[in-house]
Amino acid sequence: QVQLLESGGGLVQPGGSLRLACTGSGRTLGSYPMGWFRQAPGKDREFVAYISFSGGTTDYVDSVKGRFTISRDNAKNTMSLQMNALTPEDTAVYYCAAETSNYYRNYRNWNHWGQGPQVTVSS
Repeated sequence: QVQLLESGGGLVQPGGSLRLACTGSGRTLGSYPMGWFRQAPGKDREFVAYISFSGGTTDYVDSVKGRFTISRDNAKNTMSLQMNALTPEDTAVYYCAAETSNYYRNYRNWNHWGQGPQVTVSS
């Protein structure tokens, strides 16, 4: 089994930047595709970004394209989400996820999850 520990959540001003990190223990993260999801109050969990096990393929939901960048460093067993030009609509609990053999945009297809720190974008 793999355990995922997240860091980088907090409060930022609109237009600001924030970086989320996800660190694995147990099995190496390089064995898995990985992704980021978010959930705002009263809403379902939403796909944000995907990265293949080698880092060669990425995908993003339309609302974050050009603003968010997903990356991974398998040698350090870490995966990150760089967020800039943040807006209040980005406010949510953000979850990192690992391992899917099915369509990655559906959160129900992922097997391992981080603890979901809060990201708040507000003046």
